[in-house]
Amino acid sequence: MRDATPAPALHRRSFLKHSGALGAAAAITSALSACSAGPESTNETGDEGEGADRTLTAVIGYGNDQSWDPLMTASAFSMAANHHVYEGLLDTDPISREPYPALATGIPADLGATTWRFTLREGATWHDGRPVTADDVVFTYGRVLDPGTTTLAKNFFASWLKEVKRIDGKTVELVLRFPFPDGVQRLTLAKIMPKHVFSKAGALDEATTGKAVGSGPYRQSAHHPKSNTTFEAFADYNGPRKATFKKMNWLTIVDAAPRVAKISGSSAGAQISDNIPYANISQLEKGGLKVEGGAGMNHLFLLFNTAHKPFDDVRVRQALHYAIDREKMIRAALRGHGTPASSYLNEGNPTYRKAGTVYGYDPDKAKALLKEAGVGGLTVSLMAVNVSWIVDCLPTIKASWDAIGVRTTLEPQETAALFTKLDQKKDFQVVAAASNPNQFGLDADLIMHYNYGPGNTWMRYARWEESSAAKDLFKRMDAATREPDSEKKKAMTQDYIDVVAENAVIYPVVHNELITAWDPRDLTGVRAQPYPGINVLQAKWI
Repeated sequence: MRDATPAPALHRRSFLKHSGALGAAAAITSALSACSAGPESTNETGDEGEGADRTLTAVIGYGNDQSWDPLMTASAFSMAANHHVYEGLLDTDPISREPYPALATGIPADLGATTWRFTLREGATWHDGRPVTADDVVFTYGRVLDPGTTTLAKNFFASWLKEVKRIDGKTVELVLRFPFPDGVQRLTLAKIMPKHVFSKAGALDEATTGKAVGSGPYRQSAHHPKSNTTFEAFADYNGPRKATFKKMNWLTIVDAAPRVAKISGSSAGAQISDNIPYANISQLEKGGLKVEGGAGMNHLFLLFNTAHKPFDDVRVRQALHYAIDREKMIRAALRGHGTPASSYLNEGNPTYRKAGTVYGYDPDKAKALLKEAGVGGLTVSLMAVNVSWIVDCLPTIKASWDAIGVRTTLEPQETAALFTKLDQKKDFQVVAAASNPNQFGLDADLIMHYNYGPGNTWMRYARWEESSAAKDLFKRMDAATREPDSEKKKAMTQDYIDVVAENAVIYPVVHNELITAWDPRDLTGVRAQPYPGINVLQAKWI
């Protein structure tokens, strides 16, 4: 999850860490409320109204107080919400990830071409009533491609997209640096933003703190950081996936117990929730709820500060990975809903191959590596996000490290607070957090560029990008991106993932299943997704 943004910390608020990218994406949080409409009760239960007029109440297990800027955020809550509020030229199905026309009227016929022309949907309208134009598309991609502007989206476009040109008021042309068919699925990551709203001074800061004005089926009606965000069906929406709920109220409840309580029992105040704890699955099923999991790339990872000795030594990083009893973690914390990481990619990814270095549980090898590195009496402060399932995994890490003579202190804390420290370049040793690049897509090139690459936020956190190993890795990644033959590209990607595994600078410990629960007596068409958040664009009342 994460959720997942180089440059100034101002824009980092947008970034990541979601379990999600981090499943609970990180960002400097503002307490300001940025509402598209007047304030609304933060205690709305969703019980008012009947039939089609009811409010869908959802419980999201991640914060809504991180960035809402669609080009910057990796927040699980914000990304999920933005899929309902904004549109790309093309969007992708949340499960199959197949692209479909959104603001554009069609998919390019020749995906191997170096120019793609798009015509905008007739009658597409912003939530403030203004028409969507080609200028809005050019404005959005201008932010993405501007070398002087740092956005998370730049990581997914800059290597292959050269420019976006206005042809006329309703037509744009994308000019590619080289043929890149995989790029068509990435167009959903550039949610088009209204130029007349967000080109104004200070407007992007408002986007960071919660303001959202899109062209999608739902408009944001109120935003209360740390509490809830509400949405209304946009009456003038004429796109492919129309709103099926008149109103929605998304509650942010990070703590597991109150989140489960909100959706269960006779006094349930919500109809759907993501991030269901494994220990509660049976309870919720017995209560009549539908509970389903999605297996994908969601994972717990370790991030090492390579500027803080002895973590500059690859043997120390490897030792701490070999020391972790992953099977115990899966049994005790994940209740069997996980697999030990055998590559950066999860086993279900089309590009997956077991990495050249696999960190099986081997405490003797861990001790030998520490001895070889000349490290004894190591004390580690493990900072961690407070996402519930991550917190459940921490005792196994501590016990595993303590068992090889590494004295370990656990420091779980709010996601935004943790990543604010990293943005401010404060010293740290090791971070444990949740991430899920599947928020952005399935192709391995995109996934690897999320955490690795020159100028990447994660690389700055790790203080690793100036190393010779990193520079060699970046060259390999660039060559794989440009390779036109799909099978050669796959092999090249698998080879450089071996380099990532060996260096273990930012590397997964376990991949786990994400669980969604909903009331099938109320809802149909819900699909559990293997990354944080929910997508209800094809769900409806019974």
